[in-house]
Amino acid sequence: MKTILIANQKGGCGKTITAITLASALAKKGYSVALADADNQKSARQWLKQRPDTAVAIQSLDWRHEKSVGEAPKGLDYLIIDAPGALSDDQAQQLISESHAIVTPLQPSFFDIDSTKRFLKDIHDIKRIRKGKVDILLLANRMKPNSASNKDIQQFFEKIEQSPIASISERSAYSQLAMQGLSIFDKSQKNFLQMQEQWQPLLDALVDDPSKWF
Repeated sequence: MKTILIANQKGGCGKTITAITLASALAKKGYSVALADADNQKSARQWLKQRPDTAVAIQSLDWRHEKSVGEAPKGLDYLIIDAPGALSDDQAQQLISESHAIVTPLQPSFFDIDSTKRFLKDIHDIKRIRKGKVDILLLANRMKPNSASNKDIQQFFEKIEQSPIASISERSAYSQLAMQGLSIFDKSQKNFLQMQEQWQPLLDALVDDPSKWF
């Protein structure tokens, strides 16, 4: 089982949308997937409760309490963790100790960039990260074409010498589908397929699967 933590210490940067999109993409591909909600807001669990029976199955795990972290059914291929917005040192260590990769979404705004700087600095000395046992993948989220703020986020990536693994355009479809317990990977229309293609670099980085995805 590969465990993927979706984390950043700033709320509203798109962690839950990233978690549910990634979980549904993997499930659609045929993998056995669980979504662990470690955030007290319970957004991921609420999404799963809305998910229709006709959609590909994703197991729901409640990791909001310290004692439940690490509990997962056998036979899973992938476990996606939706982290809380404010990670304490102990909680960060605990969740990262369970993870093989961290996906950190951020929007092209001063607050997201500043928060991400501090988040990356705070987790730098955690043993598993220091030893290179956890991949850290940055996801440029809610990007707007020709926006002046895009320049700021590109300068940030250049400064830390790490390019985003993928850039995701801002689209209202993400939130609209989420209200129905769905994601873009539950749809097959052409416009959704174009949106899915933006996630392919992230999926390629996380999953060793050379076959055609969608």
